[in-house]
Amino acid sequence: QVQLVESGGGLVQAGGSLRLSCAASGSILSMNAMGWYRQAPGKQRDLVAAITGGGNTNYADSMKGRFTISRDNAKNTVYLQMNSLKPEDTAVYYCNARGIKRDYVMFTSWGQGTQVTVSS
Repeated sequence: QVQLVESGGGLVQAGGSLRLSCAASGSILSMNAMGWYRQAPGKQRDLVAAITGGGNTNYADSMKGRFTISRDNAKNTVYLQMNSLKPEDTAVYYCNARGIKRDYVMFTSWGQGTQVTVSS
């Protein structure tokens, strides 16, 4: 089993910043891509940003220039720095990780989600 634990969500005013963290634990042999998704009420879950094991990043267009994804491979942890937050960024943010377990079985895991609320 691979578990993802997120932290860092909360309530912030428009224009403010938040930093999300997601730590993976369990029987991990290697960690490949890690990323963040978000889901607003009544909407589908969409990609926010992703980062490969080598550090290549990918962002949704509306997040470019405002959000920064990074990772600490030694800690199997991924971060999302969110600046210039807007009310439309309000959503539950989910961490996602893909890799290989020690039994050589591939895994895809999701965190439990952390609420981000941006007030106007």
